[in-house]
Amino acid sequence: MSGDGLIHCSPKGLDTFHVLDERTIAYLDLTGSGVETIAHLKENGRITFMMCAFEGPPKIFRFYGKGSVLEKGSVEYAQRSHAFEEFAGARSIIKVDVERIIDSCGYSVPLYVFKEDRDVLLKWAESKGEDGVREYQAAWNVKSLDGLDGLSGELEG
Repeated sequence: MSGDGLIHCSPKGLDTFHVLDERTIAYLDLTGSGVETIAHLKENGRITFMMCAFEGPPKIFRFYGKGSVLEKGSVEYAQRSHAFEEFAGARSIIKVDVERIIDSCGYSVPLYVFKEDRDVLLKWAESKGEDGVREYQAAWNVKSLDGLDGLSGELEG
């Protein structure tokens, strides 16, 4: 369905990205208003990361690969979660086997000054508590905007 559906782009923040080895990257996926990355990975496995320099030399990197979803509560999640800081509202780890890396100039990318991470999502998850986050996931993270399967529905903490 995503071949004819929406194209997904999901900006990330906080300290959730890690290089696991020379061909594997991953990030801790936090509960959000949608479940598009998870759904698209389950549907076709394709994913691209784009990293862009907003300070220093202008540079853009794209990491192309096949991704998998390690849902919280799964054996795979437990095996990998030690590599990440614990954040309230974590729902999965997105693991990517990198097939290709391309760099390009960022000559037209504006310069920005980093001020601070936003803590709104973390405060939201902490205020809901684990049970409240699971209820939210059951209501909003089981299907994508295109109707693709998102979280499995087991939603164990």
